[in-house]
Amino acid sequence: MENSGQTAPVGVIGAGSFGIAISNLLAENRDVLLYARREEVFQAIENREGKYSILSSRVKAITNLQDFANACQLIFPIVPSQAFRSMMQQLSPFLKPSHFLIHGTKGLDIKTPVEGEKLMPHHVKTMSQVIQEESIVCRIGCLSGPNLSKEIIEGQPAATLIASNFTEVIKAGQLALKSTRFQVYGDHDIIGAELAGALKNIIALAAGILGGKGLGKNIWALLVTRGLSEMIHIGKAVGTDVKPFLGVAGIGDLVATASSENSRNYKAGFRLGQGETLAQIMETSTDVIEGVKTLETIRNLNAHLGITTPIIEILYRVFFKQMDVDNAIQVLITYRYAVDVDFL
Repeated sequence: MENSGQTAPVGVIGAGSFGIAISNLLAENRDVLLYARREEVFQAIENREGKYSILSSRVKAITNLQDFANACQLIFPIVPSQAFRSMMQQLSPFLKPSHFLIHGTKGLDIKTPVEGEKLMPHHVKTMSQVIQEESIVCRIGCLSGPNLSKEIIEGQPAATLIASNFTEVIKAGQLALKSTRFQVYGDHDIIGAELAGALKNIIALAAGILGGKGLGKNIWALLVTRGLSEMIHIGKAVGTDVKPFLGVAGIGDLVATASSENSRNYKAGFRLGQGETLAQIMETSTDVIEGVKTLETIRNLNAHLGITTPIIEILYRVFFKQMDVDNAIQVLITYRYAVDVDFL
């Protein structure tokens, strides 16, 4: 590797809104190389055209993955979950054990079962597991927390969590990202943090529906509270600890995503609550709505996991079985929960 340590540029893969936000945060401390696969994106970044006009002068575009990997020891892959594995397969030949990868993708990788086979836990991977499967890199981390891109780009104060099995990865990420407007926490339960970041998108869809129906904060608070409980039960069923769900990556990210019109998942639910169909929403959305695929995946896994998640089940029927929204809300508001806090 030609450059290493704290003086080397930091790499970012993914030139969407979150990739731009993270690039600008990194640029407060380091030079940044932003990988652009397509020539037109490379030119737009270099010329600061369109959404790239707000990029820091310390952010440079690059199109050659080998040069990118040689220049950057610390890399932040920030691409949609459905494109993550193919991206890793392209990057992998140029990676070395000395690389650090901290991803910012809040979704799941799904391996389609063969015909007649049910979706099982081994078909579903987090992005850190994809990195392990597709490369020789072992120093892996993830970003998770209330990180709405628009607010970060505007310079508003925020925080994130870097989760990794390796303390050196957490410290490297903190040194690269931390500033007077951006706090960076650390934790070692990476799978828990990844699951929290993916699962909260489901609850954000439901919160958006409530917003689209013009309902108030009482029912919203109930949804978020019970939704968090369902997230925790899923996490415990696959072997993670409760702690990540009660911190920045869990309740912190959930509250932000389930209450902000800047959240793509909230916006999708809001549109459905106002009467649009899932097909209309997916066809016209300019952003990848991670929560929709995560909802379908988790709902189909829950029977195997042996847990009951009424919000996820009813939301699945609304999105995929055309269940009436008002009827769905009535079912959930009258659902007979045994106890309030049932995960401690």
